[in-house]
Amino acid sequence: MSVNRLFRVGSVAVASLGVLALSACGSDPQPSGSSSPDSSTSSAGGECPKGTLNAEGSSAQKNAIEEVISKYNEKCADVTVNYNPTGSGAGIKQFNANQVDFAGSDSALKPDEMTAATKRCANNPAVDLPMVIGPIAIAYNVDGVSKLTLDGPTAAKIFQGSIKTWNDPAIAKLNAGVTLPSAPISVFFRSDESGTTENFTKYLKASGGGAWTGEPAKKWTGTGSGKEKSAGVAEGVKSTKNSITYVEWSYAVDNKLGVALIDNGSGTPVELSTDSAGKALVAAKPAGTGSDLALKLDYATKAPGAYPIILVTYEIACTKGLPAEKTALVKSFLNYFVSKDGQAALTDLNYAPLPAEIQTKVEAAIQAIS
Repeated sequence: MSVNRLFRVGSVAVASLGVLALSACGSDPQPSGSSSPDSSTSSAGGECPKGTLNAEGSSAQKNAIEEVISKYNEKCADVTVNYNPTGSGAGIKQFNANQVDFAGSDSALKPDEMTAATKRCANNPAVDLPMVIGPIAIAYNVDGVSKLTLDGPTAAKIFQGSIKTWNDPAIAKLNAGVTLPSAPISVFFRSDESGTTENFTKYLKASGGGAWTGEPAKKWTGTGSGKEKSAGVAEGVKSTKNSITYVEWSYAVDNKLGVALIDNGSGTPVELSTDSAGKALVAAKPAGTGSDLALKLDYATKAPGAYPIILVTYEIACTKGLPAEKTALVKSFLNYFVSKDGQAALTDLNYAPLPAEIQTKVEAAIQAIS
């Protein structure tokens, strides 16, 4: 990992890991008790491991994990967490190459990736642990347009390239009373392999009425100009009039971009919010087995008030196979991440908290890591 691209939290990371440890250390079978030279007592009365934790992957969760690390660092000052937001595809590759301790990915491991992850975990299963609910915004910067509504077929045609101007009849039909410019539409997409891209193209495929001709994948196959990572596409739209992209919601908010309402077919366009994203997650079905908690999302939901374009960032970890000191660090941090305090830290950053039922399952899966 290049130093200039590595997100290093330093003392902030240290504190974040501490809170995590509070949740994990009490039931952690690893040697992190008071008799261990590698643990210390936090200000909250629990015990924190010592050491460095390295992780890489999803840029969509960058803002979330930074905040969680910061909060965790307030409790444990002897742990450093390094998170490199290189994108989901890169994170999985680095995890499977034994370069990082866990990975963040906006899509669950595919069978070939799971096979490689099992090998990396000393022939023990890896698990997908849903941790961050990040709604994907269709973010725009259009002259004179402060409110924009799109539906699946229209969005698919824009990002496929068959709708080329903002005043196209299909867009105008969804936006009665809005003065749309005749300007060409400038599309920005993620040039790196991205779980955000995969989730967004799943939405276009499921809700596009056949307009999206590609298959969902981490690599973009539609029209437009490529930019690296979430920050890149957000900046591209911010600096380019009459442009549009797909990006994790917090990046759209941070860059003061317009966010399209989505007509999901329920009769009323849905504004993106933590509540509307949470309603879409209710429709998710289990896709993993055992401790693997991969979810199958319903991108074509027509539930009233449900915003259908969401992604789940998974933390990918070994169930067994790491050295004891790394296991203690991973469990400590992930336990804090999934805790009430950890999830509460995300809502102000425009992420949706995990539903209680999923949260309980993730807690149990983390406790089973050994």
